[in-house]
Amino acid sequence: MAFEKRRRREKENRKSAILKAARKLFFEKGFKSVTVESIARKAELSKGAVYLYFKSKDEIYSQILLNDIDKFHKKVADLFEDGEKASDMLFRLSSTYVDFFLRDRELFRILMTFMLHANHSNLPEDLQNHIIKSTNKTIFMEKIFQYGIDRGEFLPSINVRQCRNALWGLLNGIISLYIFIGSESKRDDLIRSTVNASLDIFIKGLKNS
Repeated sequence: MAFEKRRRREKENRKSAILKAARKLFFEKGFKSVTVESIARKAELSKGAVYLYFKSKDEIYSQILLNDIDKFHKKVADLFEDGEKASDMLFRLSSTYVDFFLRDRELFRILMTFMLHANHSNLPEDLQNHIIKSTNKTIFMEKIFQYGIDRGEFLPSINVRQCRNALWGLLNGIISLYIFIGSESKRDDLIRSTVNASLDIFIKGLKNS
């Protein structure tokens, strides 16, 4: 029993090492320039060892994205609280989103690269569609907008899906603009303050005043 437990732990450690090494390389070089061999070298494993855990570079890449997208969805799943203002929920959602990607800039660049070049990636169509579907799994956000409409806080004429897309664009655009430039000491505060100011304008346009 102890032997099997140790073997499982060792397998998980190797798999984690592969994903961690691949993340670094995808962040530094982009998807097309990275090979299974380079991932193996970075993880200090043989190429054959990598293939014991993953069938291809595509599978490694998709696993990184799907794992981390799922982590974010779990973080925001409980943001909806009945009785609270929808606008307050949107501010908390945005704050959580910014915090998540400021802590993991590698993931943000990998995700944005995928979204910008999805049609030109070498991923199999089923994997590509799976990642896009997971990225767009934003029912909770649409629920917040609909909640604001139902409470009379937001205009009844707003398109919930368009509002969702506009908010994602706002958040990703601001983070992309500042996350890799400017003074490191001021960068996080600049992103948060810009997001809050922009979100305030965005919400004013939704309000049923």
